Formats: sequence, C-alpha cells, structure tokens
Amino acid sequence: MKTLVLLACLIGVSGWTWAQKSQDTPEVRTTVVVVGAPDALAEEDSARSTRVLGIEDRRLALSDNNDVLRGDPAVDIQQRGGAGVQADLSIRGSSYEQTLVLLNGMRINDAETSHFNLDLPVPMAALATAHVLHGAGSTLYGSDAVSGVVNFVTAPAQDGLRLRLQAGGGSFGGQEQSALASWGKGALSQVFAAGRDFSSGFMPDRDYRSEEASSETRFHSPLGDSDVLLAGSDRAFGANGFYGNYTSWERTKGWFAGLSQQIDPKTQAAVAFRRHTDIFLLTRSNPLGYKNQHIDTSWQGVVRRQDALPWKPAKVFYGLETNTDQIDSTNLGRHGRNRGAGYLDLEVRGRGKGTLSVGLREEVFSGGNAVLVPSVAGSLWMGQNLKARASVGRGYRLPTYTDLYYNDPTTVGNAALKPESAWSFDGGLDWYQGHRFSASVTGFHSRQTNAIDYVRANASEKWRAANLTGVRLTGAEAAIDWRPLSGQTVRVAFTQISGAREALQGLQSIYVFNFPTQNAGVEWIGRWRNGVLLRQRVRAVHRLARDVYPVWDASVSWEGRQVQPYFRMTNGSDSQYQELVGVPMPGRAYIAGVVVLWGKAK
Repeated sequence: MKTLVLLACLIGVSGWTWAQKSQDTPEVRTTVVVVGAPDALAEEDSARSTRVLGIEDRRLALSDNNDVLRGDPAVDIQQRGGAGVQADLSIRGSSYEQTLVLLNGMRINDAETSHFNLDLPVPMAALATAHVLHGAGSTLYGSDAVSGVVNFVTAPAQDGLRLRLQAGGGSFGGQEQSALASWGKGALSQVFAAGRDFSSGFMPDRDYRSEEASSETRFHSPLGDSDVLLAGSDRAFGANGFYGNYTSWERTKGWFAGLSQQIDPKTQAAVAFRRHTDIFLLTRSNPLGYKNQHIDTSWQGVVRRQDALPWKPAKVFYGLETNTDQIDSTNLGRHGRNRGAGYLDLEVRGRGKGTLSVGLREEVFSGGNAVLVPSVAGSLWMGQNLKARASVGRGYRLPTYTDLYYNDPTTVGNAALKPESAWSFDGGLDWYQGHRFSASVTGFHSRQTNAIDYVRANASEKWRAANLTGVRLTGAEAAIDWRPLSGQTVRVAFTQISGAREALQGLQSIYVFNFPTQNAGVEWIGRWRNGVLLRQRVRAVHRLARDVYPVWDASVSWEGRQVQPYFRMTNGSDSQYQELVGVPMPGRAYIAGVVVLWGKAK
C-alpha cells in the first residue's frame, strides 16, 4: 500500500512540475496492431483483445524481453534465469506450451521443448515492439497458438548513419553491453546489433551469460520490398533447481535466417530457417554424469495474398504455409515431421461502424492426419467512443519432442500423447475518450481437450506426461490507459482467472495449474523535452494456492543527444517469491550505465 501511495505522489508532483516541458504521445486507438488479423490495422479497428508493448521508445527503462511482456497482466512470465536465459510464457492462464512466439511474423517456438520459446536470437537493441494477441490464433498462425500469440518486431533503420554503444553494471556481478550500428539511404538500409548480459548469480549456480548478434538488411527493388534477417545467440547458465533438486547447468545456442519478399502489391512470400542446440548437465560438478545434448532444426515457408472483393470494403486474405522440423538428441532420439496448411480469411472493415472476420484453416500432418481450425471475430461501434467486440476460435498444439520422448531421473515423456486443442470465447468493450483516456474490459472462457501436463500421484513418483480432460479456464481482463498530462502515461490493468482442477483427478501438476488467479499492474511513464524519462511499475500477483507477492520496478534515464545515463531498480520491494515452485527469484537489485550515440539520423 505504501508503494502505491508513493507512486501516486510521484505521478502528481512530477506531472504538475514539468507539464509545460512534456511531449505528446500517440493516441491509443490509432496504435497499429500487427497480430490477430491477416493485415496490419489500427487498434480501433481490431475485433480482438490485443496489446502493443513499446520497446524502442523506452529501451533504457527495460531490463530484458521478459520485462517487456510483464507490462501486460494477461501475460504470465514464469522466469528461471535472467537476461532472457529461460522463462516460460503463458496467456490467460494457459500452460507455457500453448502460446506461439513470432519474430517478424515467423515462428520461433522450439520443437524440442517450449521452455525455449523466448530464446530469441535477436538482441533487444534491435527490437521495436512486441504485439500480443489474447486468445486462440491458430486460424492464422497454426500450431501452438492455443491461448495467444506474441510477435516481436525489429526496428528499421532511419536515414543517415548512427552508432549506439551501451555499457552498465550493478548487483550480483551484473554487466550489460550492447552495440547497434544502422545506416539508411533511399531504398537501402542496414542494421547491425549485438548484446551481452552477464551475472555471477544472486545464489550458487544461478550465474548466466547471454550473448546475441543480428544483421538486418532492407531494400527495395523492382520486385518490391525485401527484408533479410540473420541472427544468433549463445546462452550458458546455472540451472539450480530448474528441473528438480539438482545443481544443473545448461547451454543453448540459436541461429535464425529469414527472408521476406514482396512479390507484388498483393502478394508476400517468406522463408526462414532456425537451428537450436541444448546441452544439459543434471549435476554441474559432474559433467561426466547425466548429460543430454539436443539439436533441432526447422524450415518454414509461407505465401500470403490479399484481394479486394466487389462489395467494398471487404477483402479476402489467403495463403499456403509449410513447416518441417527435425531433432537429433542423445535422450530423445532422431525424429522429424512435416506439415502444410492453407488458410482463408474474409475481412469486412467499415471505419466507424465495425469489423467482421471469418477465417478457416486446414493443416495436414505427415501421416495423413489433418485438423480444421475455424474462427469468427467481430466488432460494432455503439456511438462515437464505445466499441463492442467478440470472438470465437479454435487453437491446437502438437506435443513437443520432450513431451513425447524425454526420460530422466525425475521425468518421463509419453509417446502416446494426443495433440492439444481448445475452443476460446471472449467478448468485451473498448471506450475511448479523446486522446487522453481509454478503457477496456473483456470476459473470456477456454474449453481444452487433451491438455498436456506432467503429473504424479505423490512425491515418491516420477513426473509423467499425460493428456488431461476437462480443463476449463474462465476469467476477465480490465485496463485503463490515461494521459493526465502531455508526455505522461498511466496504465492500470488487471486479469483474474479461475480454472477447473477436477481434470487432475487428485494428481499433482507442474505446469497447467500454476497460473495467477489475480495479476494486477500499475505503470506510470513520464517523459519530458529535456530528455528525462521516469518509469514506475508495481505488480501484485496471486498464484493458485500461493500467497500474494508485490514487485516494484523503477527506472530513470536522461535521453541526451550524445550521452544517455540510466539507472534501473528491480524488485524494489525486495519480495521473496517464486514464479515456478522451487526456483527463487532475485531480491532487490540495481544496475546503472550509460549509452553513447554517434551520428545523426535524418
């Protein structure tokens, strides 16, 4: 409570003191959304519950990609390591395997295990935004989009030459460095980025080293716009307690190559390759003991097209997709699978009136099995400022190779697992009052079939992968965005979820029933023309069958033209908490650093 009072005082005092020096921020309803619909659209035209999380405009205030996603209480991050080392992601109470992660619209989800879905190969220095879809998205995006989608989008280069260097250090031996060089002129642009994060750990065997590098080239030719992205990452980390009572160690490496090519104004094609490796030692002090090594690769390709229909403003979007993945593992064996899909989506967007989207996808798997995935979403303006929306859709997910074949001293996979599927329903209202205030409320329900979890009868047994029947999740989201003064934003958001535990039939569960029953957040950001940026965020999380814990994060930076010092505090409330049972989170920590800029974007 004292923290909330302090936050309110900071908002009020800072606002009235510096109001005349502040800058305007974009109106919420005009924010461009690139997830949940087959084509980019303004937030006011979206029939789905979505959120756009800025990265580029507040980079110095953010610790890592996990910190970005915590700005949405419908998203739950179950973190193990720091600096993006390992964290599980779920939306609306789903399991961590039921959310699809994209990079510029291409799949990042890992075929070995969904523990690595947030193992992004691109440095945060190269990212611009994260777009979040709440609810099923399999009609457009295929497998894994059972409860939602997160699409990370890279930032284009501005005209001119620019160099950005960052270095910082702080608690627990923490260090962070990044570099970004960008150049743009006319039809050609280039961005190089690299990042490194290091910590000796806040407790034994919780150290980490995370490194990423990327190159993105954009150019325009007679064929159209082209985008070539190359990226790689290397992460080594102590995994004390991550998978049981063991002082484990793990190292992952990732490579990504993607090409997006405009064929004509109506047609777009893309192809991407991803390779991910994972070395795991059950006991760090005994590298010759229990050891796993996994190598998985995937190829994906897509062709998308849109055409206007005779009755405007209707459009039809359609496309073909293919995906293949393989794994070569000392524990899981050698396996591979292929799938292809076609989708069709009819969109009617009447500005100021409402929208209607009807979609259908059929996905065919190697072996001849197929799944049909429909969706319907619509919105209706009830006056000038109030919009009603609703959607229904089906999501599905293939088991990962770990789900199917893994075996270690504590966990056993299940080769007989069936794919997961779920029907998702939601409905809500969005209210926009000028450019300074908006509010939304959404109710949702998910009915899952063959949900996959690891269960056991008691602590003396191993965890075993199993399909659960009767998993039901019901909840509500509410959010307020307020701009009390120019250049300042306040967001208050809350998500509440209840779930049917009868599906466990008395068994213990690791993942499916670890969601927050309540997740609330208050965030204030103030930006002034003299370059000062202040950020305060307070979260309160109540996980199922556990105590409530608060987390307070704060930061301050000065965005000078050439030198930009910054200071961040995480877990200022010094809360002792666990997002996953048995994996403690760090206490209060600080980091400070400086960014040096060279060159001038035109």
